[in-house]
Amino acid sequence: MTLVAGVDSSTQNCKVVIREVATGGLVRSGRAGHPQGTEVDPALWWEAMRAAIADAGGIDDVAALAIAGQQHGLIALDRDGHVIRPALLWNDTRSAAAARDLAAEVGAGAYARRTGTVPVASFTAGKLRWLRDHEPGNAARVAAV
Repeated sequence: MTLVAGVDSSTQNCKVVIREVATGGLVRSGRAGHPQGTEVDPALWWEAMRAAIADAGGIDDVAALAIAGQQHGLIALDRDGHVIRPALLWNDTRSAAAARDLAAEVGAGAYARRTGTVPVASFTAGKLRWLRDHEPGNAARVAAV
């Protein structure tokens, strides 16, 4: 029997399902919670994924693995790939003014033509601007990459 695993790392928890390829039937599953909030240490997501995999009985017998993650979170890394601050999640709205500023500076229509969307607080571009404006030391470390 060939098994595949799917991992969903959402804002609230990490879920793992292991299915049999031929039938799609559920063989086993696991889950582990994520911390609440709008800023999270990304290392805690890794720990939750490991715990969810363990809760599902492991993946040593799995032939393939697919991972889906939450969208629009900003994980700021330095030049060596180290996390320099907690991740800013999609639900952190402190960047709303920064997103409005970006749209105003570029023009909402021009921004949408270039990127396919207009910046809002949940998107990463506004979070980068917020980081620049409110944590200049961290922004400089990210910009150095």
